[in-house]
Amino acid sequence: MPGKDDSVVRTFGLTKVFRDFWLREKVTAVADLDLEIMHKEVFGLLGPNGSGKSTTLKMILGLLFPTRGKITVFGKRPTDVRTKSRIGFLPEDTYLYPFLDARETLDYYGRLFHLPRAQRIRRIDMLLDMVGLSGVAYRRVGEYSKGMQRRIGLAQALINDPDLLILDEPTSGMDPIGTRQFKDLMLTLARRGKTVLLSSHLLADVEDVCDRVCILYGGRQRAVGSVDELLVRKSRTQIVTDLLDEQTLEKVCAVLDHANKGVMEISSPREKLESLFLRIVKEAQERRLDTGGAVATGAVAEFLRAGEDEAAKSVIEQLLAAGRETAAEAEGPLPAEPEAPPKPAEAVIHELITPSEKPPEAARQATPRPHPTKQAQQADRSVIDELIANSQKDAPGKER
Repeated sequence: MPGKDDSVVRTFGLTKVFRDFWLREKVTAVADLDLEIMHKEVFGLLGPNGSGKSTTLKMILGLLFPTRGKITVFGKRPTDVRTKSRIGFLPEDTYLYPFLDARETLDYYGRLFHLPRAQRIRRIDMLLDMVGLSGVAYRRVGEYSKGMQRRIGLAQALINDPDLLILDEPTSGMDPIGTRQFKDLMLTLARRGKTVLLSSHLLADVEDVCDRVCILYGGRQRAVGSVDELLVRKSRTQIVTDLLDEQTLEKVCAVLDHANKGVMEISSPREKLESLFLRIVKEAQERRLDTGGAVATGAVAEFLRAGEDEAAKSVIEQLLAAGRETAAEAEGPLPAEPEAPPKPAEAVIHELITPSEKPPEAARQATPRPHPTKQAQQADRSVIDELIANSQKDAPGKER
């Protein structure tokens, strides 16, 4: 893991030139770009369409090879497999399998990172709750709206708990609720020690969450620095106070005139439209009004906020199991269940293989045979006489 002062991504003279079939230079997407993205930082790439933002991200991911220059990610080449396993990526277009539902999609990406089954199930539940898709988890992704697809795309980018999260136009097609949730997530990940690289042309999103920004135009770096350094207007002073009456305003203006400072504007501060929208939606959710789309998002997934130590968890589970067994033993053994009577065949076999406790003679004496009746004795004698007569007829040397 990188230290607090270590750079996560560095580029030196990064250049990408796209050529035609005859190897003639067609478009210079990125030219001589020098960047340094630090650990535990939210870094923003700004620029209009075609300024080279997506091309830069793809080279950092190792999906495109630079024409000139050098890139290091965690001190290694971006094509290193171990480096890729520490990165989460949300592309500009959400490439998902439309015939899979949300749970199957996240399970598929979890398998790509070789996550154990129990860990996959736990993370899938937390991520679906976090992005507000628990109620539509079994609906096919192809039936989702674009904003809902961006939500499930964010979940798949976080399934491996990445150290570097790369987001390309993450709030495209997303409603203000999802946009606000994206911003809160980025800040949470940065506090936890992760690095976020955000590419967007929505200036308000970048301004709210980024520590530093780089503005690109024509593939070249035009400005780079912290948000305050780039936006603060040091030539003016702004004072915000409670509502003032006319007399107080006249006194303030007189003081400023005496200091040779004119009043440029007097107005009441305006609330952001985003804040108004979120407040209205929150009131509707508190009233539990029905909706067929994404519901209120849950808290940030536990493994993203505090991490997961599977070994420690398994030890805790073993200790809890041992405690339950000890408590069960202290309560005493459970009464034995009565044995079921053996089946007829099993009873016969058991009787045959079990030695008798009494000797044969004693057994005969204990069970005397009944004496045959006189009528039965006459029937037996007639059968015997008939057998003797037949045998004499069939004897050799006698005529038939």
